[in-house]
Amino acid sequence: MEIREGAAAAAVCDNVLDYSRLSLDTFSVDSVSDERKKDTKQLYLNYNRLASLPSSVSLFCNLEFLDISNNGLSAICEGITRLPRLRQLIAKNNRLDEFSLPKEFGSLQLEVLNFSGNRFEEIPLQCMKLVRLQSLSLGGNRLKSIPSEIENLTSLELLYLGGNFITAIPPEVANLPYLSYLVLCDNRIQSVPPQLTRLYSLRSLSLHNNLLTYLPREILSLVHLQELSLRGNPLVVRFVKEMTYDPPSLLELAARTAKSRNVPYSPCDLPSNLLGYLDLASKCPNPKCAGVYFDSCVRQIKFVDFCGKYRLPLMHYLCSPECTSPCSSNPQSDAESEDESSVPAYRLQRVLLG
Repeated sequence: MEIREGAAAAAVCDNVLDYSRLSLDTFSVDSVSDERKKDTKQLYLNYNRLASLPSSVSLFCNLEFLDISNNGLSAICEGITRLPRLRQLIAKNNRLDEFSLPKEFGSLQLEVLNFSGNRFEEIPLQCMKLVRLQSLSLGGNRLKSIPSEIENLTSLELLYLGGNFITAIPPEVANLPYLSYLVLCDNRIQSVPPQLTRLYSLRSLSLHNNLLTYLPREILSLVHLQELSLRGNPLVVRFVKEMTYDPPSLLELAARTAKSRNVPYSPCDLPSNLLGYLDLASKCPNPKCAGVYFDSCVRQIKFVDFCGKYRLPLMHYLCSPECTSPCSSNPQSDAESEDESSVPAYRLQRVLLG
């Protein structure tokens, strides 16, 4: 079916033009008056049979919202880049992939972009240039990774990448200062980078149905986190210890002694490279140990009580094997740590494991 009567075939309301659910095979704006084209701010073309979007869409010069979801689109026309006021593009459930976007797509001033339910195997680099973007959704695609360029989207508040084949979270995600909702459920993620502790605005973290066996201890620093979804992960139920341990170098042994015994030093005493090295000291989390470590450490899983109900496995890094405690037959009793009393219930209002 083709549009024959322009605006008469659509639902018209103020600045809204609705051509949704009309079984359209093509979209022509010839019958839409110039005044209507100029006045239209929202255009709905969802739930049709469109295989392509004509460049004439650029004639809607004041368009702010465009919904082209649930069609058969395999490409987005160059004309869309000539919509300077476009803020929201909804293109769910089409046949789009990383080759479907025009070269200048990144020049748009989009704030909301939804490409969920398409065929993307990579996030197009054009999307990484949308610096005003606040919401990016690419759920239900074929993504295998998140590009490091994601850190360019410094206005991002919501990142939805659930239902893909992602295996790792790049540490660059932590450079998104306003990110409040991070959805990475139904992927193949095996670990969470400790750098995520820098996501000070994060309120919801969805990681259910992945391959996680532990969480980084630094997750306790996500002070605004209200929801953490972990169900469907093979989270460990007892201590797991890394048996291999590389002895510290002579440099590290000397640095450990200087830091743990509070040996005074100043820029006049040491070269700059040693001063920088000493600044990299990490305090051993064992409350019975006053030591520090640099490059050599022992990994250990600690269980921490959240909300008085759930015990989450967090990764700890200890300064030496002497700091580890032997496992008992009851992992619950072994799991007591200094963290349990230091995490108030409001820190994680919802921990979803079931």
